Amino acid sequence: MSNEAVIELSGVTKLYKQGSVDVHALRGLDLVINKGEFTAIVGPSGSGKSTALNLIGALDDPTSGTVLLEGKDLASLGRKGRSHLRRDRIGFVFQAYNLMPVLTAYENAESVLALQGVAASERKTRVNALLEEVGLSGMEDRRPDELSGGQQQRVAIARAIASEPAVVLADEPTANVDSATAEKLLDIMEKLNRERGVTFVFSTHDPRVMKRARRVVHLVDGKVDHDEIKEAGA
Repeated sequence: MSNEAVIELSGVTKLYKQGSVDVHALRGLDLVINKGEFTAIVGPSGSGKSTALNLIGALDDPTSGTVLLEGKDLASLGRKGRSHLRRDRIGFVFQAYNLMPVLTAYENAESVLALQGVAASERKTRVNALLEEVGLSGMEDRRPDELSGGQQQRVAIARAIASEPAVVLADEPTANVDSATAEKLLDIMEKLNRERGVTFVFSTHDPRVMKRARRVVHLVDGKVDHDEIKEAGA
């Protein structure tokens, strides 16, 4: 982990309208995530953790404040620029996997690289290495309905890091799998973080994720209540 900031949120607020009622999802959130972190954003329902992840991922806009990714103000990017940023610099791992059902494991994992125009030979080398790394060698030609939930999430993890993004945003990635599978998925993500330096930011309720995270940011009522940085080896 370095002191190089990948994500910077400054004074971020997010206000939603529910009928005539104002819902304050974030209330002046300040947060910096550095390169190589393995961080969990946690809190009760309504604390703002999923909203924060959506803003970091350029999936939504703040009502006020600034969100920077690698020093770029997301608000300054047009629709096309934000789309390219999500494609090239942000990996996503969702609770529901979000794989394309008609594509094989290999094709799902290589999809971002294909969109980037990476040569087929390089895609093959990178994707096969990643699928092996996440424990899916021999399953390249299987479609999602031929894979278990844990295997589908492994494909999603490979897809998320294939483009070597600045950060992987993981929204409740262990929610739909059993305990043993959750631990295996966390082993994979920890290994990728440790050996490849992949920056992971989780939004989670799962105590297993909180235990593994080296930093746990607790949100309450849309702002940081406390920020727990663990000792090395803790």
